[in-house]
Amino acid sequence: MNPTNTIITIFGSTGDLTIRKLLPAIEKLLQEKLLDDRTKVIAVGRRDYTTESYLSFVEKELKVPFNTKALIPHVTYFKLDVDNQKDYLSLKQYIASISNSDTRKIFYLAVGPELLKGIATNIGESKLVEKEDLNATITFEKPFGSDLASAKAINALLWQYFDEKQIYRIDHYLGKEMIQNILTVRFANKIFESVWNNNTIKHVKIYAKETDTILSRAGYYDTSGALKDMVQSHLLQMLSLVAMEVPRSYNSEDLKNEKVEVLRKLRYDRKSLVIGQYDGYQNEPNIAKDSKTETFVFFKAFVDTPRFKGVPFYLLTGKALEQKESVIIIEFEETSEQHKWDLPLFTNKLYIKIAPQDGISLTLNSKVPGLRNAVEEVDLDYCVACNAVGNLPEAYEKLILDMTKHSKSLFTRWDEIELSWQFIDQVKQDIVNKQIPLRIYKNHQELYDLIYEMTGESI
Repeated sequence: MNPTNTIITIFGSTGDLTIRKLLPAIEKLLQEKLLDDRTKVIAVGRRDYTTESYLSFVEKELKVPFNTKALIPHVTYFKLDVDNQKDYLSLKQYIASISNSDTRKIFYLAVGPELLKGIATNIGESKLVEKEDLNATITFEKPFGSDLASAKAINALLWQYFDEKQIYRIDHYLGKEMIQNILTVRFANKIFESVWNNNTIKHVKIYAKETDTILSRAGYYDTSGALKDMVQSHLLQMLSLVAMEVPRSYNSEDLKNEKVEVLRKLRYDRKSLVIGQYDGYQNEPNIAKDSKTETFVFFKAFVDTPRFKGVPFYLLTGKALEQKESVIIIEFEETSEQHKWDLPLFTNKLYIKIAPQDGISLTLNSKVPGLRNAVEEVDLDYCVACNAVGNLPEAYEKLILDMTKHSKSLFTRWDEIELSWQFIDQVKQDIVNKQIPLRIYKNHQELYDLIYEMTGESI
């Protein structure tokens, strides 16, 4: 048998993440010839499946058209008890039989955080991944702990068995097309490169709004809340990409070095902090009737670097809001001439749209056509999805492809996680010490009105 060039071993193969995201992404990459035909996927699970019955299960669970037949040559189901180290040794023997020293081996832990430590320990103890073998890596999803102390404990465990270069921490937001595009918009366009500073930018707004409630995520969400679920990872990552300095190069480590510097200089205005919980949250299944978990967060932050010192960053995320929208809005200062005009003029705004549709929009002042001397706000709008040839790749397609190529630019380094948890822990401590009220909201407008009263900014 010719050894395979890439083996992706998935723990949690019967879970939602594997079925809805990972297998469809792998199938798409194979279909588009971005993964080699010899790529093998080992679906690890406790259940008594054969490979055929496992793929039938996947097809039924997806409930959408999916070409499982295309995966048959590539997928093998491997029964394993995650608590039994002998099973890991059997897995090691199987992998050895289909690989050689050049084979790229990815161990993807698509499991809940409660299983991460045990599986990672068994992978290390059984030497499925050894420190000197950089072809073998371990991948896992956020949450990266629940606070700074737990994140440090997880990281200390991982460093016992794995080199930092072998650890891929996934924040799927970083795989989204427009998140990747932020740096291109900033550094590849002269009109933005030269004005990306506190002399020209008035403020930055970063929103991640959802219309949904917590749906079936009660077990996870009630122990995290909006601060830990969205701000610690997604929003702070977006902020760091907007505020970072020009990196020495665009390789992974130089990019991360600049993002880390932003997080080092990040602070927030405690007086601006608003936390809320949507009305009915405590009546959701498996939620305690006295739960104080926040489903809405807003605050004003500052990045004390020479480039952005004094520029407010407004961060907002929440559930059960008026629309689904993830967007970065960069508002520029008025021109020196604007106050001389006896006309209502608008500030220029750059919109970097992440969801539900990727795109870029720039608002300008323009004369209204006709004889009247009037001005209107006009949009220069580009919809990325509308102009893409074929479907845009899903975040997981990009992340999996990068893993096979040893590219870590879209993955999170430990010091980024450490600094973001320091920041979030401080906010959580302030909520308790300053007795920040948890506001129950039936309507998003109540919260937006309060934010306007506190900051003068409209949402």
